[in-house]
Amino acid sequence: MKKPLSFGRMLAFAAGDIFGGGSFNIINFLYPGFLALAVGLPAQLAGIVMLIARIFDAVSDPVMGFISDKLRVRFGTRRSTLLIGAPLVVVSMFLMFFPYGNADVMARFWLVLLSYIFFCAVQTAIMIPYFSLSSELTEDYTERARLTSLRLGFSIFSSIVCVAVPGMIVGQFEGSNGYIAMSLIFGAVFMVSVGITGLFAKEGIPAPKKAEPFKLQNFVRPLRVKAFRQYLWLFLCCQMTMAIMSALFFFYVDFYFCSAATARGETSMVGLLGAALMFGMQIVALPVYMAVIKRMGKIAVYIIGSVIWIGGALLLLVLPSGADPVWLYLLAALLGFGISGPGLIPHAIFADVVDVGSLQFGARTAGAFSGIANLVNKTAQAAGLAIVMGIIGAAGFVEQDITEGAAKVVSQSAGAQAAIVWVMALAPLIFMSVGIFVCTRYRLTKQRHARVLAALEGSEEEKAAILGELG
Repeated sequence: MKKPLSFGRMLAFAAGDIFGGGSFNIINFLYPGFLALAVGLPAQLAGIVMLIARIFDAVSDPVMGFISDKLRVRFGTRRSTLLIGAPLVVVSMFLMFFPYGNADVMARFWLVLLSYIFFCAVQTAIMIPYFSLSSELTEDYTERARLTSLRLGFSIFSSIVCVAVPGMIVGQFEGSNGYIAMSLIFGAVFMVSVGITGLFAKEGIPAPKKAEPFKLQNFVRPLRVKAFRQYLWLFLCCQMTMAIMSALFFFYVDFYFCSAATARGETSMVGLLGAALMFGMQIVALPVYMAVIKRMGKIAVYIIGSVIWIGGALLLLVLPSGADPVWLYLLAALLGFGISGPGLIPHAIFADVVDVGSLQFGARTAGAFSGIANLVNKTAQAAGLAIVMGIIGAAGFVEQDITEGAAKVVSQSAGAQAAIVWVMALAPLIFMSVGIFVCTRYRLTKQRHARVLAALEGSEEEKAAILGELG
């Protein structure tokens, strides 16, 4: 019987997603506003920056996954790249949030784009091995669910902090210097969290002593696994919806829900409190969803959470501008409870899907699976965000003019407000409905996963039988 995964190693692993969850929210909540209101890029150009950088990020993911699978060092196949990348987080955060003030808008565009690409490269070098490491700490189905739940608890707590605190830091400084201070502070925090994982989250499933020889088709081989293709749909639908809603959330609060206060030049905590409640409820919901997993399985959690998320988002259509903030807080809490379910499940089933790939191909290549997953996810997110920024730009969204003496943007047109509300309300309905449909076709239950693990050491007939059931 294998030794259970210690709580200390679980904590060390979970610490790494302080960077994953925190940086995700800083970028999605703060970066679109930074580009439009601090750097002064038009919404369409800001969308192009995010599209190009994330496509680069997506394409680099399978390459990093391949490198991670091939790397053989005594300190750890995955952890060595985390330790190398940790110090670069500070540099990349600083460059990404540096308020370039060039008079020429295209000069600002290229500087911002190159800075974002550098950050994406650093993030890829850390997060692809980190995601792969999750499948190599333990083989136990339930233990993996607990590990994922703890990791997401750290990630969501970091998300809450990184929604509220960065904006507070920025607000303490004159002009755009607050962005520099914020980037250095959080860059240092992220560096430490990644370093803890690299030092102490030792692999429980050793990598083969000899890596597979290079073959070009191995980059896309994971797509031959049906359970992995289904996983990609579940991950893509959830992440794209989260990215869209995150990018528009503060625009929604400032320029629609609190539009009168914003027009008067007043500052408000409504957006920060609403975001904090939304992410706080995601943590509160995790024990509830863990109980559902034990009784009904992982996929049931995805479906239940998606239905709550869709319903909550549609309520945005009937929440009027200037309403009592309590209604927004209640709606944010409902959304958070819903988001927690589909946010948990793709991470919880990733390692199970990798086990199916190990059975099907006769080799464990978690890095390749992680790379393809992030390629598809980030490409879809990039396209979604670019389209969304293009929609609100076409609807009349106005960016900040950064020339000296220019008036601060304190309002948006009725068309821009309507575009923001409708996109936020309909995105969950469109994408999470697809996710629910895929769930009805997913066959990798706890019982079948146990048979997959048994077949790894079993006969060819056992392997063929379980792979046939999974499709």
